[in-house]
Amino acid sequence: MYARVVRFTDVDPDRISDLLARIDENDGPPEGVPATGLKVFHDAEQRTAVALQLFATAEDMSTGEAVLDAMDTADTPGTRVSVDRCEVKVEVEA
Repeated sequence: MYARVVRFTDVDPDRISDLLARIDENDGPPEGVPATGLKVFHDAEQRTAVALQLFATAEDMSTGEAVLDAMDTADTPGTRVSVDRCEVKVEVEA
């Protein structure tokens, strides 16, 4: 499994609410993004957010990234400041 971890600053509470509502309305990821999962973390006090996008393969992550990078910045929760691309080595849930 692979993860694309995107960090945002200057996150407006209204924008994050709108983004989460659009995610809830859709049946899966945006067209062309072969993601297997998504987690969004939001710190309202610091006005930051982190999106953890999960993919089955590195190729799927690369395919999805091309679509995500082409998105209008108005469709993101704030200013994108970093993107990490990682292979998931451990996943533990209680």
